[in-house]
Amino acid sequence: MQSDRSISHDEHSANRTQGWLRWLPGLVMLREYQVSWLPKDVAAGLVLTTMLVPVGIAYAAASGVPGVYGLYATIIPLLVYAVFGPSRILVLGPDSALAAPILAVVAPIAAGDPSRAIAVASMMAVVSGLFCIVMGLLRLGFITELLSKPIRYGYMNGIALTVLISQLPKLFAISFDDAGPLRDVWSLAKAIAAGQANWYSFAVGAGSLALILFLKRFEKVPGILVAVIVATLCVSVFNLDSVGVKVLGKIPQGLPAFVLPWASGADLVEILLGGCAVALISFADTSVLSRTFAARFHSRVDPNQEMVGLGAANLAAGFFLGFPISSSSSRTPVAEAAGAKTQLTGVVGALAVAALLLLAPNLMRYLPNSALAAVVIAAALGLFEFADLKRIYRIQQWEFWLSLACFAGVAVFGAIPGICLAIVIAVIEFLWDGWRPHYAILGHVEGLRGYHDIQRYPHAARIPGLVLFRWDAPLFFANAELFQDRLLEAVEDSPTPVQRVVVAAEPVTSVDVTSADMLRELSRVLGERGITLHFAEMKDPVRDKLKRFELMDIIGDMRFHPTVGSSVDAYLKETGTTLDEPRSDPQQP
Repeated sequence: MQSDRSISHDEHSANRTQGWLRWLPGLVMLREYQVSWLPKDVAAGLVLTTMLVPVGIAYAAASGVPGVYGLYATIIPLLVYAVFGPSRILVLGPDSALAAPILAVVAPIAAGDPSRAIAVASMMAVVSGLFCIVMGLLRLGFITELLSKPIRYGYMNGIALTVLISQLPKLFAISFDDAGPLRDVWSLAKAIAAGQANWYSFAVGAGSLALILFLKRFEKVPGILVAVIVATLCVSVFNLDSVGVKVLGKIPQGLPAFVLPWASGADLVEILLGGCAVALISFADTSVLSRTFAARFHSRVDPNQEMVGLGAANLAAGFFLGFPISSSSSRTPVAEAAGAKTQLTGVVGALAVAALLLLAPNLMRYLPNSALAAVVIAAALGLFEFADLKRIYRIQQWEFWLSLACFAGVAVFGAIPGICLAIVIAVIEFLWDGWRPHYAILGHVEGLRGYHDIQRYPHAARIPGLVLFRWDAPLFFANAELFQDRLLEAVEDSPTPVQRVVVAAEPVTSVDVTSADMLRELSRVLGERGITLHFAEMKDPVRDKLKRFELMDIIGDMRFHPTVGSSVDAYLKETGTTLDEPRSDPQQP
């Protein structure tokens, strides 16, 4: 018979195994894999490859690195996410939403040097990966939810415009130094006016864009692949590269090597800021997309594990000559529509891209840059969100203007400063809601249970000598003084001499040191006027904080009531006051 010690050891080992397997959901999936899923996953992976190749190359060019690195940033991350990612069919890779912030860091540092560009981009991927992994392990996967929907719309619209503008010179085969979206438009206009545009290149790019947009109507037709093939054939058959149409050129044969990226100390600050910015963008998009597809399959995705999976994939991209990646709202639906069942779809897609690099890299030699620009422009057009902004303007105008401020910040100052501005605005928005919250003086309404806002119910009866004050927000440093001012104003405005103030504290979900010190001072000020401070419906965790802040000895347990009604009953009983008239000689409790 097995000893108790042996059984305990086995249970401990099993629990420890379950613990680390929680961070490797792909391995857990393999243990549950059904053979009947294999044909569907393989077929979906091969269909997915038709999107992975042209999109990867296009987004790499849009990010300021040579196109082949977009394929490198596709292969290894898909394999890694298949192990660490919790979503069964999410497809990761280069993304149009990340192109602008990556380019904003890469372009000024690399100064046209491709090898330096990929070193900087790879370092950004490492920073982004580490940021996501640390946040996931610390269970901070909720941080992207701090950006409100209008603010996300604002910076994504700004990024979409920035990406679109960055691709316009490639349509015309014009080159100039990047100086920000608005200046780039001016430089492009001057170059076209000076006769520098290559209209053959424009015709190829504009035709590709029109074809992509047209074929979007047909869900089962791979519009991007069709447009890229047609453009490549046109360049090859008509020798358009000889008349100035720029092409992808020869792609090195083979797979990416393991490289430790590094950058000079002078560039580290920009790389760190850029890496953290793209981490926030990529996780915000990945989190939304992951939850959307999880809901379709009636499953649940842990946001912290999603952050770890995304971080591991970015880390792998950085170590294998890639650049920051994200989930794809265009490629993931392709995988789903093709019948994908598990992460194996991404593995098949990655292996197919690797086979292309090993066996036939020159198939893409005559792929025109203007067609790649068309792919990116089509994706950028899909990033714009205007319809919901109309609704937001109708129901909450100040949030609409916040969205426009974020949009303008990205469009005027560039992707990284614009994203930083969006974060600052989000913090201000959060603080503003807590800084100027709603508050109410409560009274008794005939025929209604409880006590209600006298502004909404002007005929509500106030209890003589008692102020019922409700504060609809947590108490913290930004609103502590306002709370005190509004409560004292309520005391001054009372139609009868005040004997007691009861704070209806059910909406108060937290207090900090500043607000606790304010309550201590408020209790003293009221006490000097012969007024006692009571609380009703305060949550136990908030009371626990007041104990830690040494307020309970000052206020006393007897001044905390389970409900507003019980606090009123206690007051009426102790003072002998009625709802209609105060006592002439009220007794102080």
